[in-house]
Amino acid sequence: MSEAVSLRCVVLTINNRRTAAEDDAGDLLVQRLQDAGHQLLRRAIVSENMYQVRRVLSDCIADDEVQVVLTSGGTGFAAKNAVPEAVLPLLDQEVPGFGELFRQLSFADIGSSALQARTMAGIANNTLIFCLPGSPGACALAWDGILAEQLDSRHKPCNFASRFRT
Repeated sequence: MSEAVSLRCVVLTINNRRTAAEDDAGDLLVQRLQDAGHQLLRRAIVSENMYQVRRVLSDCIADDEVQVVLTSGGTGFAAKNAVPEAVLPLLDQEVPGFGELFRQLSFADIGSSALQARTMAGIANNTLIFCLPGSPGACALAWDGILAEQLDSRHKPCNFASRFRT
């Protein structure tokens, strides 16, 4: 079996109240990606302001070092939740199946409340962007059920990590 490609990642927590010490979802994502052999380039907490999210995400997209951005939070239906609206205009391609698959997995866990997860993914300037809910449980579900395989260059028949083979 070939060696896994180590991806260069950024983890962004979208929240107005959380501090680094209280960012359980961000901690989980950092631990999972590092356990999988990926590199953490940056981690930040970004306010729940659509334009702040776009600014920080645009910086990541423009940085050739960044290959993957994982966001947590801001994907629900609360008035302040605007991550999908912030991210969609920045994408070159959307990955519509990601949200559907996450909601399917989530339905088995939390029932019809899965409808309220506006989880999404896409690609911009060859940067993969995955927008996840803000709960550690939802981030674990997304990582364990989708991202672990899709960010593993050895996963067959296909995966997103293979975009970055050298």
